[in-house]
Amino acid sequence: MTPGVPAAAPSAGRPAPAAVATDLTKVYGAGETQVVALDSVSVAFARGEFTAIMGPSGSGKSTLMHCMAGLDTVSAGSARIGETELTGLKDKHLTRLRRDKIGFIFQAFNLLPTLNAIENITLPMDIAGRKADQDWLGKVVDTVGLADRLKHRPSQLSGGQQQRVAVARALAARPEIIFADEPTGNLDSRSGAEVLGFLRNSVRGLGQTVVMVTHDPVAASYADRVVFLADGRIVDELRSPTADAVLDRMKRFDAKGRVV
Repeated sequence: MTPGVPAAAPSAGRPAPAAVATDLTKVYGAGETQVVALDSVSVAFARGEFTAIMGPSGSGKSTLMHCMAGLDTVSAGSARIGETELTGLKDKHLTRLRRDKIGFIFQAFNLLPTLNAIENITLPMDIAGRKADQDWLGKVVDTVGLADRLKHRPSQLSGGQQQRVAVARALAARPEIIFADEPTGNLDSRSGAEVLGFLRNSVRGLGQTVVMVTHDPVAASYADRVVFLADGRIVDELRSPTADAVLDRMKRFDAKGRVV
């Protein structure tokens, strides 16, 4: 895909992307205070793929994730999860879509301290009145290595273990896509590597789709693809990234996020 050009429609026999943005624009403010956070961004996130979104501070990477996940409205263009167009959805339908089709992992673990690990993992499904698929739940727990920690409360877990609970919670409902916003930002390097490895394994072993916002070239190297933003636009893309290759691409941006 060429940066800035809409992804082609899926060919016969090829599954539709998990999420697609087409000419997506997000503007904050008006007049002299107007800020264009996203400027006609078009990008597709393939099913069963791990994508990292990178760019300088203020490049629009978190805004893109928030708009694609239905956490923020768009000013123009289209954001779609599977076959569902987010633009114009009423709050009730947006809430249902986020609950049923999207998983979230944030820098803050957002675990309830009074619940143990397994209760935190199944909480979104419990709230929705849905029973967990026990076979799938077992695979998720095994993937993130939590089998011996399910009865522990967050205060009895390390930071890395707490984030693994958050990863399992995002995976447990079998969403169409998982959005992760700096998921290793509060972790030491060893714990961060473990969580990134679990995210990668969820894609390769469980067929999950993950989109991760990060500023860390090492974190981005766990992905299948890196998309680079600058000034609210997609300016580059890298497949099968290494940390060194990502860092080299990032050096092309100046302090204001412009390509040099």
